[in-house]
Amino acid sequence: MDKMTDEQVLGALKGAPDWAETGGQIHRTFQFKDFVESMKFLNAVAEYAESVQHHPDILIRWNKVTLTVSTHDAGGITEKDFALAAKADELACGFLPAAPAKVKKAKK
Repeated sequence: MDKMTDEQVLGALKGAPDWAETGGQIHRTFQFKDFVESMKFLNAVAEYAESVQHHPDILIRWNKVTLTVSTHDAGGITEKDFALAAKADELACGFLPAAPAKVKKAKK
């Protein structure tokens, strides 16, 4: 898999707004209710990463999990990294609290 250009990375980040690029890697910090929820999410990510043989660097801080991804073989960011990011976002939905519903104001 080929390394993405800077322009391609910027374009892909528009579709992954919670992710950022730093030093040739993409990263995101997820925040959960507590340590147990963080570990459940991490285990789900680990299972997926193992199935596709693409493993993120992981930092765990009680209720926060930071994933950092790059494709070492390509020497930078590839589409494979954004696929892992998208899957992590999908998996997080099962552990993150739902956003509160917006209340519509009654018309007068």
